[in-house]
Amino acid sequence: MRLHDDEFVSTPDLVRRLVVAQQPQWAGLTVRPGPQGGTDHHLFRLGDDLLVRMPKIAWAQDHALADARWLPLLAAHLPVEIPAPLAVGEPGEGFPYRWSVVPWLEGEPPVTGGLGADATRDLGEVVAALRTVPTDGGPVKEGTSRGVPLSRLDDDVRAAITASGNRIDGPAVTKVWERALDARPAAEQTWLHGDLLPGNLLARDGRLTGVIDWGAMGVGDPAADLIPAWGLPLADAERADFRATATAGLADPDDAWQRGRGWMLVQAVIALPYYWDRWPAFARASQARAAAAVAN
Repeated sequence: MRLHDDEFVSTPDLVRRLVVAQQPQWAGLTVRPGPQGGTDHHLFRLGDDLLVRMPKIAWAQDHALADARWLPLLAAHLPVEIPAPLAVGEPGEGFPYRWSVVPWLEGEPPVTGGLGADATRDLGEVVAALRTVPTDGGPVKEGTSRGVPLSRLDDDVRAAITASGNRIDGPAVTKVWERALDARPAAEQTWLHGDLLPGNLLARDGRLTGVIDWGAMGVGDPAADLIPAWGLPLADAERADFRATATAGLADPDDAWQRGRGWMLVQAVIALPYYWDRWPAFARASQARAAAAVAN
């Protein structure tokens, strides 16, 4: 499935040739399509224990190097597994971007339901643990990336609300968005994942086992990692438990919660016009997340 007009579509044969040429220690392993990737990577299984991440588009071309630089640091502080690269490959064989080989992490994303109470609490602990990681030298969020002041996204969100038409309750979304803008700015800048949607979470036997796809990580407003409160189908008690765990120790928990709601709207509403025809399932999920941010 091609999501972007300028997307580079990788194939198992391309991955096999790149591995043979650049990572010969794994040349004998079978390459086969992996799970469906997100908006910026194609994924391929390499043997039974490895995964190859192939950027689809130019905006993801620096992810491999960033992952290799920062994920080992983050992994040392987190209570779940994360896929720190084992190798970074260079452009070649007609492929224009750097790519990476990472460990295959066991677990399944909560595609059709929630995580459950225990795993949701685990996720809150991951969010809180990220704030304990030293930020010295870390990549500070810039421009309109997730974790900057919400006001920088105001024009984009309002334009997306208009473009979404009757796919959302525009007036209600606008009201919640303006409430998020009115919240006090972040009292601290911390490490954050930046994209804690269900597809980037792995669970097994009722517990969270891993968090993947760290392409949006950086140092910024920790409220950006509160989006699971509206991005997952949580019962009221689970949402309250996540809120208590994920905001523990924040200097501004109430304002952070409102900004987190705003960050959910940023991801949900901006995605709708772009992905409505390109990736209908993702667009419909974004609809539901926008509605959850309004209702809860």
